[in-house]
Amino acid sequence: MTAPAVYLASKSPRREELLRQLGVEFATLHLRESSGRERDVIEVARDAEPARHYVERLARTKATVGWHRMLQRGLAPRPVLGADTEVVLDDRIFGKPKDEADGVRMLTLLSGRTHQVLTAVAICWEGNTVAEISTSSVTFRPLERDEIDRYVDTKEPLDKAGGYAIQGRAATFVQRIEGSHSGIMGLPLFETATALAGIGFPVL
Repeated sequence: MTAPAVYLASKSPRREELLRQLGVEFATLHLRESSGRERDVIEVARDAEPARHYVERLARTKATVGWHRMLQRGLAPRPVLGADTEVVLDDRIFGKPKDEADGVRMLTLLSGRTHQVLTAVAICWEGNTVAEISTSSVTFRPLERDEIDRYVDTKEPLDKAGGYAIQGRAATFVQRIEGSHSGIMGLPLFETATALAGIGFPVL
């Protein structure tokens, strides 16, 4: 088995898929997320924290915490990649819905509007962390309440920033995008390749 080129500090299957698209060998490095234990990363924006600062802070935190977990577990040193994606509308950060009603609320607000999707990718290597940010705009067509309800009933929105997955059934909601499709999915390939090259691990 080929040794991993990086550790991915994320359990997102979408980020795994996108790393494979780049041809990057990786191993998943799980951070603590259980509600019964202290979480490794608290995903809460600070008062008046700009969205761009927030996504970069979280991505950097995930990468550096992952680096320390790698050392604690005695794993072979490899760059640790962390990422964070947030949906932003009218300067408000939309995280993952708390429940189905919250998913309905988010999609209702996004209906017929253009919002931004910010994804930061950070890589920690030998004590240094580099970060890149992708910003995209997504325009939703006007949505009917019954189709929002049907979509939320699929459970697809419940673990997605902004309450939707562009690579899933919500693709039918999207009228236009400007920016990075992979960034909207959760791992911008251009920025990821740029960050890896910046620490001496070029993709090609």
